[in-house]
Amino acid sequence: MTSDDLTALKTAFTYMPKSIEVNKYEYGERFQTVLDHITLVREALIEHGVDPDEVDGEINSDTAPNSCY
Repeated sequence: MTSDDLTALKTAFTYMPKSIEVNKYEYGERFQTVLDHITLVREALIEHGVDPDEVDGEINSDTAPNSCY
């Protein structure tokens, strides 16, 4: 994966819903598919040494809160 591909994946991930936000009420019968897609992208990021929980702060550094550690 190129650097540009990884940046694109990180950017797309920031716009995906969080797993906790996905439920049958909002997504209907596709809720499990959406959860599977989120898991797939998280695992791809982890495989490439990226912490998925830190991606939003990296991509949107201008709007991310300052870290306290």
